[in-house]
Amino acid sequence: MKLKTLTQRISVALFLLAGSAWASKPAFAEASTSAKATAGKPNVILILTDDQGYQDLGCYGAPKIKTPHLDQMAQEGARFTDFYAPASLCSPSRAGMLTGRYPARQGIHRVFFPHHTSGMPVEEITIAELLKTQGYKTAAIGKWHLGHLPKFLPTNQGFDSYYGIPFSNDMWADPKMTISSNIVWREGADLNTFKSARKRGPVPLMRNTEVMEYPVDQSTVTRRYTDETIKTIDAAGDAPFFIFLGHTMPHVPLYASAEFEGKSAGGLYGDTIEELDYNVGRILDHLKANGLAENTLVLFTSDNGPWQLKGNKERYEGGSAKPLRGYKFGTYEGGMREPFIAWWPGTIPAGKVCSEPASGIDLLPTIAGLSGAAVPSDRVIDGKDIWPLMVGAAGAKSPQDSYFYYSKSGIEAVRQGDWKLRIDRRKSAKKKKGGKQNSGVELYNLREDISESNNLATQYPERVAEMKKVMETFDAELQANARPPVAL
Repeated sequence: MKLKTLTQRISVALFLLAGSAWASKPAFAEASTSAKATAGKPNVILILTDDQGYQDLGCYGAPKIKTPHLDQMAQEGARFTDFYAPASLCSPSRAGMLTGRYPARQGIHRVFFPHHTSGMPVEEITIAELLKTQGYKTAAIGKWHLGHLPKFLPTNQGFDSYYGIPFSNDMWADPKMTISSNIVWREGADLNTFKSARKRGPVPLMRNTEVMEYPVDQSTVTRRYTDETIKTIDAAGDAPFFIFLGHTMPHVPLYASAEFEGKSAGGLYGDTIEELDYNVGRILDHLKANGLAENTLVLFTSDNGPWQLKGNKERYEGGSAKPLRGYKFGTYEGGMREPFIAWWPGTIPAGKVCSEPASGIDLLPTIAGLSGAAVPSDRVIDGKDIWPLMVGAAGAKSPQDSYFYYSKSGIEAVRQGDWKLRIDRRKSAKKKKGGKQNSGVELYNLREDISESNNLATQYPERVAEMKKVMETFDAELQANARPPVAL
């Protein structure tokens, strides 16, 4: 790849084939691939891990897991302390990141399984579709989990190509999936066993819309996803590119290659994180070797918090969200607050720490601003441009007055500045011993109480009432304009 000047190519990496469905989406401006039209367009790679805990990087306090490449990335860039996934489980979170819209607004409340016939509505507009209007090459690599049937795959959501496992690695194959003529059968599998597969664990590897390997060797996927990313960077030529790299790990069951399994003091979970770290380093090194480092922004995050697991089942170990409270599936901080690192040598000042709230829903408008793409105006976009936070602009504050936490279809919490109000309606519907009503209302000052251990609701009733009103008003607007819940 030829060395490019800053005005010729700005690369953006985020550690986060338009098909027939485009006819049902708003018309996009015709993409121009001329050198003049694409000059200065930022490349984007969104690297996203799966079920990683807040503490599971050295730079976030991991006591046993070593992540030198990501630690260096944070030292050379900006590390966010208060970054939130759009949801506390896989499919909704990914939908929010790719569209800039709360998942509940899209009708996505639960994860998609291989027996489901639905996915993220094709009418939603993804980052990839926006960037295609600006002449981008686009690729999705790794876990998708927004629908595995052709209508819902990345190649019908703005991506030129797809390579990866289409759902979680603890699921199974759908016998209706299209089989490649060059499929690699492993572990004694054949077409007959594939068509009758219902056992959890064996999952397919896809290329575009076809299964190319079954069952995939999960100990190889972290390396192979990275190989594919590097090939995609090299194949882009002079065109800007967007790569959505969704790592399968550390979702359970956990797998690491022979080079990493059994090596981490953090157990098998630590092995997977250390292998992810190594492969992030491979991508950064590749950018440096090709003269792209000073033109590249790299962002790294996860889709939600860790499983609450005790490791009493083989290959099932959860991470750590300490010092946060809670886990995946919940709306305490541990379920939704994630590591987030922004790196762009020469543009993002080194060693910055940002404590302003930000979220995965903010990625679409931020990338749109960098690329010159227009944010869709025919629908509500919940995210805001957080580029000033990434570059540490003087006096930069979160562009959001409030961030909202949804649990399945219901709103459950809101953060405003340092304050978080959480209302668990399941608890409020129950009575304590003795017949007293349990309010289920929790108020925390997150700046002073990151672990959500000191409920201040009774001390600040006016603040509770004000924030509750904000929650109710926002949710009423969202529900009035939301898509119907996606039928599974």
